[in-house]
Amino acid sequence: MTIQAETHQIKKHKHPSRKNSKKKDSVTVAVNEKSPLIPKKKGGNHEFNGASMSGAVMNLSTTIIGAGIMALPATMKVLGLGLGIAVIILVAVLTEATVKILLRFSRAGGTDSYGGLMGDAFGDLGKKMLEACVVVNNIGVLVIYMIILGDVVAGSSSNGVHHPGLLEGWFGPYWWTGRVFVLLVITLGVLVPLASLKRMDSLSVTSGLAVALAVVFLIVTAGIAIFKLAAGSLPMPRLLPDITGINSVWNLFTAVPVLVTAYICHFNVHPVRNELENPSLIEPIVQISLVLCTFVYIMTSFFGFILFGDSTMGDILSNFDSDLDVPFSYLLNDIVRVSYALHLMLVFPLVFYALRLNTDGLFFSSSELALESDNKRFIAVSVGLLSVIFLGANFIPSAWDAFQFTGATAAVCIGFIFPASIAIRDVHGIATKGDKILSALMIGLAVFANAVAIYSDAYALFKKNSSPRA
Repeated sequence: MTIQAETHQIKKHKHPSRKNSKKKDSVTVAVNEKSPLIPKKKGGNHEFNGASMSGAVMNLSTTIIGAGIMALPATMKVLGLGLGIAVIILVAVLTEATVKILLRFSRAGGTDSYGGLMGDAFGDLGKKMLEACVVVNNIGVLVIYMIILGDVVAGSSSNGVHHPGLLEGWFGPYWWTGRVFVLLVITLGVLVPLASLKRMDSLSVTSGLAVALAVVFLIVTAGIAIFKLAAGSLPMPRLLPDITGINSVWNLFTAVPVLVTAYICHFNVHPVRNELENPSLIEPIVQISLVLCTFVYIMTSFFGFILFGDSTMGDILSNFDSDLDVPFSYLLNDIVRVSYALHLMLVFPLVFYALRLNTDGLFFSSSELALESDNKRFIAVSVGLLSVIFLGANFIPSAWDAFQFTGATAAVCIGFIFPASIAIRDVHGIATKGDKILSALMIGLAVFANAVAIYSDAYALFKKNSSPRA
């Protein structure tokens, strides 16, 4: 996450009474990476003296709890409930370790952004690599958000089975309940206004609401699962993966990109810290956010997989389109889908915030004006990115496919490979032997697991396309 640091000089005109002045007066205004997107205002009712701890927890938690939660029950289908929950906890622990590395090396190098930290360790190339990965990852994540919104509101088709969306279920199939039109209305009516906000702390209220909506989804899903368990209509879930051959072993690694993507919040850690009233609180904020999100992830995975078992889809919301054999089934289905659709809309601007800034840093680093001060550039970058996301959501077949691509490439670099590389590079000589051993293990594990995941997905896709059609 980077904010282009620029220094501007504003030259004052000579006053007629100062004819003997030999030098022109100059005022230097520094816009650095620690500045919030909108400077703190003094006086009036709009004074901003720093974000609160609660607001920061909500913003960081909302960054973490995005679309990844919808695919986690499907990873339980791959890994089994016991192994799946263990891996969720492991990824959370590794995420905390990598964020601590970023914060510790930021303090040592005096940097106030992830991009600045990569630049400190690896020069301009490292900074550009980070910005490129954030752009790729966040575009992929936001495309996933849009795909899920399309699935929920307009419907989807999978393996020849059509899953009607909310509008089709309520009003029937019409042109205005179709996917393209629905996504266009959502983009123009909801996402554009939310994406136009320029300061992260402005989103703390919507972030809190987004977390609350995720909890609503969890409560309803858990309630349905508990009701059916008590009625004895659900089988016991698998605790371990179903291994039937070497291909099923390779298939286990396809869950890795989803789990990696679920915890990617590194690009927003520095902006959250920079807007804090007390920046030293960032580490407990990270810990609280990770504990909260891990709890929600485990509960969602547990109850989602118990409820649907091996029928769990890559986007579990698509399972909530039929009779669940519980009282008020269709009403509960609608509550689940509406609550999570609203959640994704409210999470969208936080991820888009980082995407826009890193896109600007990647392509317009030579600009003299900061992004928030240049309205034309701000609008152009925002409209361009929203257009790419809209098109991607209409042409990429499923959220699971997008998860596999972003999680196995850009996300693993942002979350694990880059932080571990910073510790191994250790330009300030502060890394311990344990830091370097852990970092080397993380890089090796990340590269191996994601290489196998890419191979397994490519093999499955090739096999699917080459198989004779009935």
